[in-house]
Amino acid sequence: MAERDPKGTGGSGNSPVTFRVGHHELVIRRRYEVLSIVNDMMIGVWFAVGSVFFFYTATETAGIWLFLIGSIQLLIRPIIRLTRNLHLQRITNSPTSVLMGSSHDF
Repeated sequence: MAERDPKGTGGSGNSPVTFRVGHHELVIRRRYEVLSIVNDMMIGVWFAVGSVFFFYTATETAGIWLFLIGSIQLLIRPIIRLTRNLHLQRITNSPTSVLMGSSHDF
């Protein structure tokens, strides 16, 4: 999957690494990334609107519900990552450790 670029910087072992990724893998990664971004945006909306609702007694109950919805969506974030990793593992036959990505991953 990864190989050293023979036209790299040479010498000290700092040559660039070239990754070859299949088209299907890129499509899957992008779809899950978009899903994760939309989920994160919705979390922000639920918590922002819920916070405003707490300023008024008449809308306090709705604010509580929005906080609950936002909290449930926070639980959805790791489910999105796990589903993406399982999907990629299934199509690439790569070990899970290669597909897990970094802690900055979506």
